[in-house]
Amino acid sequence: MIIDLIGWRASLTPKRPALFWKDRWYSYAELNERAQKLAAHLHRQGIKKDDRIAILALNHIAHLDLVLAAPKLGFIYTPFNYRLSSAEQKQLAAEIEPALLLHDEKHCALAEATGCRRLPLENYETWLHEESAAPSASAGGNSSFSMTPAAAPGASAGDTKSFSMTPDPEPAAPMLNGDDIHMILFTGGSTGLPKGALIPYRQVFFNAVNTAIAWGITENDCAIQATPAFHAALNVLATPLLFLGGRVVWAESFEPGGYLKLAEAHKSTILFMVPTMFQMLTEHPQFAGANLSQVRFAISGGAPCPPTVREPFAARGIRFKQGYGMTECGVNCFAISLDEAKQYPGAVGRPMPTLQAVIRTPDGAPVKPGEIGELTLSGPVVCAGYFNKPDETAESFRDGWLWTGDLARQDERGLYFICGRRKEMYISGGENIYPAEIEAALLQCAGVAECAVIGIAHPRWGETGLAAVSLRPDVRLNAESLRALLKPRLAGYKLPGEFLFLSDLPKTGAGKINKPEIRRAYEAQQTVRQSLTA
Repeated sequence: MIIDLIGWRASLTPKRPALFWKDRWYSYAELNERAQKLAAHLHRQGIKKDDRIAILALNHIAHLDLVLAAPKLGFIYTPFNYRLSSAEQKQLAAEIEPALLLHDEKHCALAEATGCRRLPLENYETWLHEESAAPSASAGGNSSFSMTPAAAPGASAGDTKSFSMTPDPEPAAPMLNGDDIHMILFTGGSTGLPKGALIPYRQVFFNAVNTAIAWGITENDCAIQATPAFHAALNVLATPLLFLGGRVVWAESFEPGGYLKLAEAHKSTILFMVPTMFQMLTEHPQFAGANLSQVRFAISGGAPCPPTVREPFAARGIRFKQGYGMTECGVNCFAISLDEAKQYPGAVGRPMPTLQAVIRTPDGAPVKPGEIGELTLSGPVVCAGYFNKPDETAESFRDGWLWTGDLARQDERGLYFICGRRKEMYISGGENIYPAEIEAALLQCAGVAECAVIGIAHPRWGETGLAAVSLRPDVRLNAESLRALLKPRLAGYKLPGEFLFLSDLPKTGAGKINKPEIRRAYEAQQTVRQSLTA
């Protein structure tokens, strides 16, 4: 098993272009050199095996430098979600206890809130490429590297000091195996503080193997990393392509026009984003005229992708797949052929080569064919549990199987379909109702841009559906007109009892619709109504 990804690939194809960042391409040899320099610098600062090195930044090249340098020193790459509040950042840092936090200027205040020793990225390139010099013998000996320490009692938030580097030798390659931890990647955090999934080297390696075999990606492929690097989507295409010798375009953030320009300029062959990002792309005025002739296929992840998003790509001859993955399970969990993806657009396909999938009842027994149950997964891409959370680990990882929390069914062809989250299912009048089914029907209604369905209390039926809906510009629909559009598509008991119209649906850091926030918005609206009628 390959542990040092960039060291191995640089020895095979040193001059091949690997990464585009800030108007230039970096070769595999250059990425390896950067990783070596970063590991050496961190070693001289006392960083050791299993230390957590955090980063709080947009998609900066430092993210990838850390990923590639980790096996050269044994530290654990731990990206923080910059969309969390200052209070949440502080909680996360208290739990993870990073040895060092890298951060960009935009997120300086959030980084300060953590209380961690910090490395601002403004002078990162200068620092990375400077030659280490022996520190001054004086007590105040300085290097050119400015480190911001954790705040001491009584110290101001802006206090800084120079970090005096010790003249230790270059780091020896650590003894690592596939079960050593490469990354801590956080789950979406829509139900509380995110859990840190412990991602071992075996997961990153076997995910790359699975993706190459089942998706057919090669060294000739190019993809844009536009989803946030703090998210597990980093491993959808970026790390598999680097294993293969392909090309990765590193976008600091997502902007539809900029994405289209990058796709044209670098002849991207695979497009990966979440549905909201794909929708923004199709709505951009440059989409119709953009040269996307090199694109072999587009794959959507994070949530079901509605027909209204897929159709503009189909009109341009770009074939679309629905992906399924989890932070805990290597992120790319299923594969489907382009022909079957077109014929069965709701299917995620069949399990990856090194992954087993079983749909189970709550007591662990496999369900009958066609029945809905909880999806469980097993294989070398399953993570090692959650950082410092033994109870949550025991609940989700049982007897070698990951209980995903996702409801699924398998049809007679062997194709898997995701039916929603187990905790999102609600019961109305004794009938099990799966929000994903209602959401799919809503997205077929003309004028609906986004939607989400949750169960809410009902005095007669126990629970009913609340449909939160965002309409397209200049569309006028109300609850009754939407309910009328749904009647031909759904059984009567599945029709939502309540509708909540929002200009935009709230999102988590992973780009998924934030259903707890929708519930809070509805409850706030109800409180206002009650106060007005009191």
